[in-house]
Amino acid sequence: MSIGETLATERQQAGLSVTQVSLQTRIRETVIRGMESDDFSTCGGNFYARGHIRSVSRVIGIDPEPLVAEFDATHGGAPQPVSAVSAFEPEQPVAFRERRSPNWSAAMALALALVVIYGIVQVVGHGGGSERRTAQQVAGTPAAPAPPRPTTAPPKRSDPVVAAPRKHVELAVQVRRTTWVSVRGDKGAPLFSGMLRQGDHKRWTAKKKISVVIGVGGGVRMTVNGKDIGSPGKGRGVQQLSFGRDDPKTA
Repeated sequence: MSIGETLATERQQAGLSVTQVSLQTRIRETVIRGMESDDFSTCGGNFYARGHIRSVSRVIGIDPEPLVAEFDATHGGAPQPVSAVSAFEPEQPVAFRERRSPNWSAAMALALALVVIYGIVQVVGHGGGSERRTAQQVAGTPAAPAPPRPTTAPPKRSDPVVAAPRKHVELAVQVRRTTWVSVRGDKGAPLFSGMLRQGDHKRWTAKKKISVVIGVGGGVRMTVNGKDIGSPGKGRGVQQLSFGRDDPKTA
């Protein structure tokens, strides 16, 4: 049985359509249908074809490695590993300058001179200030009274307290049954994609928006921005949800 026949047969036995596999793997339906017909030309190269085989195999519940090995055997073999020496050793030696030790004697002499100058300035400044204050006291000129400090009225207790706006979106899930989950943040940035097992606890945050796709409705219990919203889509298959800073909306 070829790679494409195996993928098609196992998908049908798992009770999944091409559309459901496409949603869970983010691979276009045309590419999946081509793979099931042993046409990997639309994958974009052998590297991406191996990744697509692994993604589809995990969703339909089979081990991807035998299929990847068969693909390598019929498409030129697996890529050769690169040795650590050739990857990290520079082609030309890099010359380093020898660092000179700091001149501590010159630094100490400069610091001592600064201390002496500071002491002279303080002595001269304090002497002139005391003479000016003595002259004012002898002449009998009264000192100007200090201006009164402005009093600020205490805040009224009746003013309403405005809650600070939320600065991010927070999503937490508790897995009730094994299911596939995909989570994306702002501008579709991927946060997580894969299988979650029963009993797993996961948490993600984003600045403005979090979008989530659940393979099995009711498979997870969700908490959005600290509020428990239960298990969306119980018994209704694939669920697609999105949340912002103000969710969940209240009446």
